[in-house]
Amino acid sequence: MLSIAPEKVCFVVIKARAFDVKVDVIEPDPGSNPADDDMREVLEDYEEDPTFDELKDFIQSLNVDEQIDLVALTWLGRGDGTKDEWSDLVQQAKDSRSDHTAEYLLGIPLLGDYLEEALSQLGFFCDEEEIGHL
Repeated sequence: MLSIAPEKVCFVVIKARAFDVKVDVIEPDPGSNPADDDMREVLEDYEEDPTFDELKDFIQSLNVDEQIDLVALTWLGRGDGTKDEWSDLVQQAKDSRSDHTAEYLLGIPLLGDYLEEALSQLGFFCDEEEIGHL
C-alpha cells in the first residue's frame, strides 16, 4: 500500500515538529554563550537552519514514489481525502508532482501532525526508538 517505509515518514514527523516549533529571531547576532541565554537561540528560526536543511535533504533523497506517498499522506492527514480514497490521493500527488516536493512539504504548517494522523489512519504509529537508526 505504501511505497515509503513508515519509519521514514516518522523521521519526517519528528524533524518537521522540531522545525515547526521555531520562532522569529529575537537576537539576529547572538554573541554570548548559548548556555548563558538558556539555549533560546536553538528555537529561533535563523536563515541557515540545520534542522530545515537536514529535513529538506532527506525528502530530496527519497525516490519519486516515496515523495509521492509523502505528499499523499500529508493530504490524507489534512483531511483532503479518506483512507478509502488513498489511490485517488496518490494519483493526484503523481499528477501534481514537481522537483520542489521538499519545499512544498516544508511550507505546510503542521506537516508532522498531518503525517502522523495519516499513518494512524493507515494503522501505523511512530516509535522514536525505531527511527533512531535512519
